[in-house]
Amino acid sequence: MSPEFISGAAENVLTWRGLGDAIEAGHRLPKAEITDSFLYRGEDTMLSRAAWIDGLGLLVKTATIFPGNPAQDRATVGGSVSLFNDGHGGLDAILDFHLVTKWKTAGDSAFAASKLARPESRRILIVGAGTVGRSLWAAYRAYFPDAQFAVWNRSPDGAARFAEDCPGTTPMEDLSEAVGQADIVTSATMATDPLIMGDWLRPGQHIDLIGAYRPDMREADDTALNRARIFVDSRETAIAHIGELKDPIARGVIGPDDVIADYYDLAAGTFARQSDDEITLFKNGGGAHLDLMTSAYILRQAGSG
Repeated sequence: MSPEFISGAAENVLTWRGLGDAIEAGHRLPKAEITDSFLYRGEDTMLSRAAWIDGLGLLVKTATIFPGNPAQDRATVGGSVSLFNDGHGGLDAILDFHLVTKWKTAGDSAFAASKLARPESRRILIVGAGTVGRSLWAAYRAYFPDAQFAVWNRSPDGAARFAEDCPGTTPMEDLSEAVGQADIVTSATMATDPLIMGDWLRPGQHIDLIGAYRPDMREADDTALNRARIFVDSRETAIAHIGELKDPIARGVIGPDDVIADYYDLAAGTFARQSDDEITLFKNGGGAHLDLMTSAYILRQAGSG
């Protein structure tokens, strides 16, 4: 049987809450075996991730990130996704890379917020007006339908365009003011130096950090980490390779034990907010096991079999 090709048109049969349910169900299966490899050339990155979950399947995803591409009218991010059958190892599907990445990335963060943010959160700030920011706007609306959105971007013109594309979103010029007003701050930038300062935070907020994917990248400063209870999607992928946690751990600012829980702790009840006053901070590190759960969900919803 030939493998299926799942294109971006599959979005029509997907829901953010449905993906969240798939992520939660996937973490009730045996723990994923994960392997990551990173190759760098200056600012360019090739990231290859593989995962195997007994009872679900196998996946290989390769992403290329070339920040200089827009100057040549090329996409910054490219890649491929292959989903293999758990029973016989055959190729079940080739999925559109951007479809999987969009739903995995934004779905990961929104699902975490549904567990860690205060349920009554009504003001959501998106930091970064790029493609991921637009996906976050869609994903968070599924979990917080009554929320009002604001956006901040280094380029005010970018924030203005975002607000035009995402109805009901207010562009903000002062980041510290915008952070202070928000119940949830979700950040998806290419920052190498922290732009979210811990001194700006207030009790009860939820901070969602997505952008830092290399060892030399940070979105939040040390104070933010020290003031918050820290959660990750996967200890294996978020701690060892990603600067948001690797850097402060190496300098002794925090320790690995300061990461309270990941998704495999959902059943134990520790991946949760303890009080209305605490600040929760989630580092979205991704991981091939989440790509696998997302791809399997997409194939179930959109596949012909």
